[in-house]
Amino acid sequence: MVSAEDIKGYIAAAIACELVEVQGDGQHWEAVIVSREFEGKNTVQQHQLVYRALGDRMKEEIHALSMKTMTPTQWNTR
Repeated sequence: MVSAEDIKGYIAAAIACELVEVQGDGQHWEAVIVSREFEGKNTVQQHQLVYRALGDRMKEEIHALSMKTMTPTQWNTR
C-alpha cells in the first residue's frame, strides 16, 4: 500500500516544491503543494503537473487525491 511519504516523494521528485504535505487514510489522500512551477498556470494546469508527476500511480496505487496547489506568493498571502 502507498503511504503519504511515498506520494510526497513522487511529487517532490518531479516538481521543485517549496512545500508538499500529504495526509490520508490509505485510500483517500489530500495534498497541499506549493511550487514556483505553478506560477502563470491556472488551477487545472497546476493539477495536470501533479498528475503527470504521479503518472500511472494514479491508476494503480492512488485511488483518490484531493489537492490544493499554490505558488509561494499565494501560500504566503493566504
